[in-house]
Amino acid sequence: MPKYLLHISYKYGFPIARPLSKEIKTRGFDVVWFLDNLNDKKYLKADDKYLESIEDVLNYDPDIILSSSNEVPHFFPGIKVQLFHGFSVNKRNKNKGHFRIRGWFDLYCTQGPSTTQEFKKLEKKHQHFKVVETGWSKVDMLFPLKKNQSEKPVVFIASTFTEALSLAHNAHFYKKIESLIKKNDKNWIINLHPKMCPNIVEKFKTLTKHNNVKYIDFLEDLSALQEADIMITDTTSMITEFILQKKPVITFNNRVPMSYMINITNEIELDDAIKRG
Repeated sequence: MPKYLLHISYKYGFPIARPLSKEIKTRGFDVVWFLDNLNDKKYLKADDKYLESIEDVLNYDPDIILSSSNEVPHFFPGIKVQLFHGFSVNKRNKNKGHFRIRGWFDLYCTQGPSTTQEFKKLEKKHQHFKVVETGWSKVDMLFPLKKNQSEKPVVFIASTFTEALSLAHNAHFYKKIESLIKKNDKNWIINLHPKMCPNIVEKFKTLTKHNNVKYIDFLEDLSALQEADIMITDTTSMITEFILQKKPVITFNNRVPMSYMINITNEIELDDAIKRG
C-alpha cells in the first residue's frame, strides 16, 4: 500500500493539497503532511497526520511526495510530484517562471493543454521527468458555477507580492481603492499574496474599519471567489482561477495583458473599468 507525503512550504499549498488528502484517504492509503519552512499548524485538521522533522520524514519513508512548491528536498525518499501553486500567467519569462526546470521533480501534473504542451517539450529535452495532464483539484469546487446573491456587487482585490508588478505597492492605486470603498455602494474582499510585505498587509487591513470590507489572510478554499462579481488585480495566477467562473477581471499594469482582461495602466481608469465589467 503506497504511502503519501503532502509537502507544503507556504500556506497557499493547503487548498491545493486538501482535496488530494481527502481522495487518498477515501482510497484507503496512508497520507501525512510535512510543513517545510511553515511553523503554523492551524490550517491542519484534527484528523491530519503530520511529521515534525526531517528525521520523521526519512523514517516514514514515503513512496510518493506531492508538492505545491517549486522545490522539494532532494534527499527525501519517494517519487517527487509537482502540483504547482498557480496557473501560468506570464509573470516571468520561461527561464525564471512557471516553466523553469529546477531538477527536483520526477513528475509534473499539469492542469491543461496550455501548460502540458510546454512541459511536454521540456520532458523531451531533459528526459529525467514525466509530464501528465491531470487537471488541478483546487478549482474543482468552483463548479457548478454560482452567482452572487448579495444585495451589493462584490469586488475581490488580489495582488502579487513582486513589487514591480504589484498594485498593492502602488500608493496612488491604494488611495483610489480607499475612495471607492468610502462610497459604500459595493462590498469588498481583499486577499494579498502570503509573501506580501507585512507593512503592505497591515496597510490594507486598516481598510476593514469600513463595514463593507473584509480582509482574508488565507484562502482555505475558493469560496471567496464565488462570492465576488468582479476581480481587481495585477499579474497574479488567481486571474485564471477567477475567470474560470466567467466573471470579469480588471488588471493593473499586467505584464502580458490578454483579451479576456480589462487592463488599465493608471488608477484614474479604474471607475470606467468597473462599469465596463
